[in-house]
Amino acid sequence: MNPVVHIPQGDDTVKVELTLKEIMALTGVKFHNNHTIEVSAKKKLQHVLEDQYMEEQRPMN
Repeated sequence: MNPVVHIPQGDDTVKVELTLKEIMALTGVKFHNNHTIEVSAKKKLQHVLEDQYMEEQRPMN
């Protein structure tokens, strides 16, 4: 059974600034000498998601 997930404003757009190497790392390219590239990219995405989530949780005045 698959629960239905409703994400308010889930179709809104956000902007994230990533380097080409970060984008490549997120698509699966492995940088064996530098694992921090993928970590950095994921942290940037997580930060944007958290900011957006907190914005949605604020009460409207």
